[in-house]
Amino acid sequence: MRSETQLNAARRLKGLRLLILLLLCVLCAPVVNAFAQDFKTVAPGVEYAEVTREIDKQPVRMNVLRLDLTKVRLDVVHAMDAAIGLEKTSAIATRHRAFAAINGGFFRMDDSIWAGDPAGVLQINRKVWSEPNKDRIALLIFDGLNRQTIQIAPIPTKKGLLEAKISPAVSITISGINRERQDSSDVVLYTPKFHRTTLTNMKGIEIVVSKGVIDHTEKYLGNAIIPTDGFVLSVTGNLAMFFARMRKGFAIEITELGLGTLNKHGDLLVADDITNGVPQLIKDGKIDITWEQEKTTKAFVDTKHPRTAVAKLKDGKFLMITVDGRSESSGGISLTDLAAYLLELGATDAMNLDGGGSSTMFLDGKVVNHPSDKEGERKVSDAILVTLRPEHGKVPRDKH
Repeated sequence: MRSETQLNAARRLKGLRLLILLLLCVLCAPVVNAFAQDFKTVAPGVEYAEVTREIDKQPVRMNVLRLDLTKVRLDVVHAMDAAIGLEKTSAIATRHRAFAAINGGFFRMDDSIWAGDPAGVLQINRKVWSEPNKDRIALLIFDGLNRQTIQIAPIPTKKGLLEAKISPAVSITISGINRERQDSSDVVLYTPKFHRTTLTNMKGIEIVVSKGVIDHTEKYLGNAIIPTDGFVLSVTGNLAMFFARMRKGFAIEITELGLGTLNKHGDLLVADDITNGVPQLIKDGKIDITWEQEKTTKAFVDTKHPRTAVAKLKDGKFLMITVDGRSESSGGISLTDLAAYLLELGATDAMNLDGGGSSTMFLDGKVVNHPSDKEGERKVSDAILVTLRPEHGKVPRDKH
């Protein structure tokens, strides 16, 4: 038989084991359940969480949307539904009856008439609105019958996205779309989505094309009126004299090279919507911040800024996140820490969007984060909208 001393020792050991087990349960429970508890369903297919973490002894406030793409749809929309211009994320979302939205890609932000020109690729409804820049990362949205699919991948910078076919033997590469034309060696296409006129100076040749044929040519006048049934080619450099000899009635056909990614067979899958960002944060389930390849700076990665980012999750859902910064209540976040947090949430691929004062999250009629500009919500170039699918009681916005 066991002695009283042995029995007491056994009881103490058993009690110690139970205490250790209880402590492990208490310590592990928040790790397992924190994110499940944080998210709450606010609409069919839309889960929302407000998260505050301490990073480097500073509070960091984050707003997170987790989306089921079988129940919601995503759309990229440019401010004012035009190729340039600025508008608040909340205003874009409200006009298009979106349930939620975040700000999108980087853009030109100055006091010129070109403010709002995307600083990289923009494609809406399979139409290229702005050319890629520096082989940077992009968000690609592909429409499907019952759900959308997402890719996060770099879009290679090309010499031209479009070609102007003048005859069976002559095609001219177009180097830009709906942007400020350079004073030397540039060929820019201006479409009715851009503006009423080209807003150019008098240093080039402008070919006005209506219904596929040249209506007239303007030499050293600039600011040509863009026909609603056509386009304008604005040319400087050596090609300007070539275009200057073209006369009314010449046919010019624009061949658009849609942007997307290649499938395993090498066929181009053209995306419906694309917006730009920099840099990639996560690839194939691993942190991979490609700031050098995308020609940004280490300081941009390391500095604690307000941020906006998106991610694909292991379970097929899509994540949108904003991080507040530049205030006592939230100190901002580096891209390394942001990538680590997204990895915790189950991200397989992720990218950084425009941040700083642009970082905005709109949800169910109001802005839910705290934009960092003193004036409040900043006007931006484009936004990514979330609309409830019609089978869940909401009418989707019209595509533009």
